[in-house]
Amino acid sequence: MTTEKLPQLPEDDVALVEALNEAYMRMRTELAKVIVGQSQVIEEVLTAVFSRGHALLVGVPGLAKTLLVSTLSDLLDLQFKRIQFTPDLMPSDITGTNVMEENQQTGSRSFRFVKGSVFANMVLADEINRTPPKTQAALLEAMQEHRVTIGTETHTLPEPFFVLATQNPIEQEGTYPLPEAQLDRFMFNIVVDYPSEEEEKAIIRQVTGSEAPKLSPLIDADRVIKLQKVVRRVPVADHVIDYAAQLVRATRPKQADASAFVREMVAWGAGPRAGLCLITAAKARAILHGRLHATTGDVTAVALPVLRHRVIATFNAESAGVTSDEIIAELLARFKPEYDLDI
Repeated sequence: MTTEKLPQLPEDDVALVEALNEAYMRMRTELAKVIVGQSQVIEEVLTAVFSRGHALLVGVPGLAKTLLVSTLSDLLDLQFKRIQFTPDLMPSDITGTNVMEENQQTGSRSFRFVKGSVFANMVLADEINRTPPKTQAALLEAMQEHRVTIGTETHTLPEPFFVLATQNPIEQEGTYPLPEAQLDRFMFNIVVDYPSEEEEKAIIRQVTGSEAPKLSPLIDADRVIKLQKVVRRVPVADHVIDYAAQLVRATRPKQADASAFVREMVAWGAGPRAGLCLITAAKARAILHGRLHATTGDVTAVALPVLRHRVIATFNAESAGVTSDEIIAELLARFKPEYDLDI
């Protein structure tokens, strides 16, 4: 079988890809000074960042989710703000509000817009499921359109812009699960798991020992924007797009060719945005690893974080203890690509 000839990136883009690959290796080294382990989580967060996407980090307290995000903002030299989501948080606390001011000399009054916490490059929505849906929805326009509307005025957010939200999967009392429409706005659902035994020992030594090192920025906001544009231009072969589309369509139980396994285990499958995220994330992962084209291997590597929050299990699956991760793993085993361009 002959492989498909792909278009080549311009020389300037090739230089940017090489620079990003070098910066990615340096970022992993620098993050390791603060964050022990979690290499997969770090790669997935960076993939989302350079894909111009948002990420939901799910893990129990104490796994350095907040520290990872704040440290990453330092390395990327981005403005960082943290929003602690609580039951009494109001939408205006996130987006901002108009306040009335009086001119002391003339006595005239006018409204002035006071920006909320969402006006930053990297926003940490901490414990996003602890606030009611009305406040959660305040992020929808910001995440999708990179702007907020207050009254009749629309305010553009600074670029680049990312929302990295955290969620505790254990404690469900007093929480408000994110609706599927908002979950779909997150490119990745990243599971932050417990460290290994050796990593946990290293964490104890590091945190209880000397002070945390100060890290210097490796990439600035302008370079991040340039690299995001390069990601869009990374070539993808038709068979890679076919594979991504096939994988997404295979999650839908109402498709005519859906398998018996999917019909029994899946209530709702992934929508078209999942395919867009698979290909965009595959492109970003490719250039992070120094390659100039995306492959089906890249699609497979990002399938779990892209699909796990978009595949809704049935009651039968939940009662049998079958998770969305296991459903996706089964589909990945069934739909293996015929050939690849991996190097």
